Order: sequence, then structure tokens, then C-alpha cells
Amino acid sequence: MCEISFFLSFVFCLSPSVPAVGQSLDEGVVVVLPASGRVRVENQFGGVNVEVWPEKYLSVTATIEGGGAFTRSPVVIENSNERLSIAIVRTPVDPSATIGLRVKLPLRAHTDLVTSSGAISLSGIPASASLTSTSGDIVARLAEPVNADIEASAVNGTIRSELAAPLSAGGHLLRTRLGSGERLLKINTETGQVTLTLASAVVPAKDSAARRPLPQLIGSDPAVAGAGTPAGKSGIEEVSEGDILRVDSQLVALNLTVVDHETNRGILGLTRSDFRLFEDGAEQQILQFESSSAPFNLMLVIDLSGSTREVVSLIRAAALRFVEAARPSDRIGIIVFAGKPLLISGLTLDREQSRERIRAIETASGDTKLYDALAFTLDHLAGDSRNLRRTAIVVMSDGLDGTIPGVHGQRGSSIPYRELLTRVKEFDGVLYTLWLNTEYEALSPLDTQPEAFEMGHDRLKEMAELGGGVFYEVDRLENLAGAYERVVADLGTVYSLAYRPANNARDGKWRAIRVNVNRMGAVAKGKRGYYAN
Repeated sequence: MCEISFFLSFVFCLSPSVPAVGQSLDEGVVVVLPASGRVRVENQFGGVNVEVWPEKYLSVTATIEGGGAFTRSPVVIENSNERLSIAIVRTPVDPSATIGLRVKLPLRAHTDLVTSSGAISLSGIPASASLTSTSGDIVARLAEPVNADIEASAVNGTIRSELAAPLSAGGHLLRTRLGSGERLLKINTETGQVTLTLASAVVPAKDSAARRPLPQLIGSDPAVAGAGTPAGKSGIEEVSEGDILRVDSQLVALNLTVVDHETNRGILGLTRSDFRLFEDGAEQQILQFESSSAPFNLMLVIDLSGSTREVVSLIRAAALRFVEAARPSDRIGIIVFAGKPLLISGLTLDREQSRERIRAIETASGDTKLYDALAFTLDHLAGDSRNLRRTAIVVMSDGLDGTIPGVHGQRGSSIPYRELLTRVKEFDGVLYTLWLNTEYEALSPLDTQPEAFEMGHDRLKEMAELGGGVFYEVDRLENLAGAYERVVADLGTVYSLAYRPANNARDGKWRAIRVNVNRMGAVAKGKRGYYAN
């Protein structure tokens, strides 16, 4: 008999018996879309077929193809940090079988679709969509008129397109904006084929499958049949707001850099099976896994306080090197600060826009408010409804926030340092810090004192450690560009794991995390734990 599993995720088993081969496992399950609109669909055991529809909720169906059986439903549906996740977590008994997922999404959804070798099919474009497969083919059917920013990449595969946009990189990359670019479509496959087709705009009808009464979750007390013969139903029963499935759960996300102990170089090519994860000594099951090749949102935060025109020229050149070094699939945003933070470029794949905004950077006035700038950055990323991918903040500063004792004549940030550290610990992404050595000899009590420079150095290092990233010392401004390039190289070795804690008590206590890697000499670096609030 099916059961609901609470230890890692809510598993929805929709009938007392396991379906036969070719039958739907989770037919007609509908789920409320989170307020953020974020949805992640992952199937490592087959393909994903997604259709954009006019309803305000999702419809999810899974089907076994080619043989196989289950003792429990393989589908996991969960909601954490305002993101709904739909995943296949169990393989059928017969290894030749595959599992197909069919999902219908509201128009306002922001979605990630991920497979290994399974195909991905998307009909229509939601608010934003990222389609990623290692070797599976990807087909996107776009209803005209199309109004979207589109990027498609097939590293070792092919792209076939009906869009009026040229291919580049030897026919493996397509970038275009159709209309005003209101929506976002990102496609990436290593060895599969990408197909982009156009279709006449068709408003899909309300799906009758989703109007059926919601299947009962096994585990609740079954209704007792009354005496006599029940009257048959005529027509289709609408799904009311109270019938729509609501899911609430807690997922812990972890970003790790895996390096060789002897060389300190990043290790690539690891898979989910190479990792074992422990919380307070108890092993946890890894529910989600993203390889080091998965794209990032990269937010550059640049300290301009006290900078002369000559210094800003070097900072601009270094930031341009960062843009050139980043992978084509990484979105880049830029924030500069002195007395106050300023977003000069939002997260974008448009490299020319990033370069233009960097070339326009000028000197800035005001006291150094590093902590306020970081808080501003965290707020901005948390408020970006399109931020569906892994996130990294890269901060360049001498660390001399005006609140540090010995920093002369500055008021500094309004947010206390310790409060900022708490926010850094809670950040789901990774934080890299580059400490720029600006120390000079203090000739009077009015100069910034040596201990202030030391504290600025140590605090930036502490931020990186608590943020799961890496701390870099840049002794000379001329070395900044090289440091940025090393950051990009390190980000290419970051793996992302997620799990549901076996201990689900929200008691505010510290939970220690340990990760073992099944490779000789491999060391995983990242956040060491979290508070269970």
C-alpha cells in the first residue's frame, strides 16, 4: 500500500495499488503555485513535457514507460523557500523502464526544467523558463507573437531554429530578443539537439483532467461506503480553491566547492552518488543535485570609496575581465557603492550591456558603507522573482566600513556587522570576498590605524567562510583582474545539494553539516551548518 513519506518530502500516492505499466501514477494532481511563482521540475529517470495553460495552479502527471513497478509513488512535490519542487526520486524495479513527467504551468510561473538523458518539451513560454539537459533533446514550441529574450546553447549538439536569428559559436549558440523581451527562455544541453519552432497563438482550453475531483491521499481514513447503491455523477466536477493541494515543507540547500587536498584545485565531473551528507552525525538523503556545470547568477559588488580616477580605471578593467571569464550561461549583475549602494546593471546574459555599464563606472563619494551595500545586495537578490538559479555574490573591498574602530571620520553602515553575518549565514547562495590591500602608514591619530586595516581584512575573510565561498587577498590593485578570473574558475567547481532534515524540529538550535566526497583526496568546502529556525 502507498504511504505518505514525511522524513524527506511529501510523496503523494494517489491510489491504494500501484498502477500497471503505461498507466498514470499521479493523474490529475493539481498544486497551488507559490506566491513567488518559482517552480523546479527535475526528472533524472525520463523526460519532462510542459505546457503553459490559463489556470492559476499546476497539473502534474507521471507515467511509467517500458516496464517496471513501484511500491510507492516516485513523485515528490514540495515547497521550500517559496519554490515548488517536483521531482522523481525512485527508480522502477525494471531498470529498462523510464518515467515521464507531464506538467501544466500557469502563465506567471518561473520554472527550471532539468533532466539527464530525458527529452524536454515546452509548449508556450511562462514568465521565465530555464531548460537544462545533459544529453536529452529539447523542443520549445513558441506561440506567436513571441515576446521574450531567448538563449539556446548546445555545446556538443545541434540547434534547429525557425526564429529569425543567426546562430553563432559554430552553430551551437543562439541569442535573440523578440518583441520587448518581456519573458525569458534559456535552453542548455551538452550533447542533445535543440529545436525552436513557431506556432500560431492558441488559447488552450480549460483542462478537464484538472477538473476531476482531487485524488485522495492514501493514509487518511477512507470514507465508509453508505448502504444502498450510490447515484452516478453526470458531467465533470470543478476543482474548488479548497480542493487544491497545498504543500509546505523545509528544504536545506547547500553549495559546495570540491577541491583536491594537495593541489587545492577544483574537481569536476562528480555526480550525486559521489556525495554523502550528514546532519549532526546522521546521514541524510540528497533530494536535489546540481553539477558544477549548472549556471549561476553572479552579482559583482564593487567598493569605489576613496577611489581616484586612476584607481577606477583599473577597477573597470578588472571587472571587464570578470565578464569575459564568466561562462555564457551565467547572468551577471553589478552593484557599486561608497556612501550608498547603486545597482548599475541588473542580472543579465547580455554581455555587451554589462560591459557598457562597467565602462560608465566613475568615482563615488561618501563614507564607506560596506555592510549596508551587502544588505542591499541580499535584499535585491531575494526580491528578484526571476532568480531561479544558483546565486553567488562577489565583493571587492578593503573592508574598511566606517563602523570599524580606527577608521577616521566616517559614520559607516546602519546595519550592525553581527546582524549582517546572520543574514550571510541565511543566504542560499555563496559569497566570495576579495580583500584589496589599501593600507598606508598612519602618520597621525587622524589617519586610519593599522588595526582597522587588519579588522577589515579579518571581517571579509569571516564573511566568505560563513557564506560558503572563498576569501582572496589582493595585495596590489594590478592583481585584481587575475583574482576575478580565479573566482570564476572556482565557481565552475561548485556543486549544489539539497535535502530534507530527518530532524524536522524548528527549535532554533545549530545543526552541524558534514559532507564526504567519494574521491581520493577530495575535500568539500561550504557552509558548516544552520540554525533550525
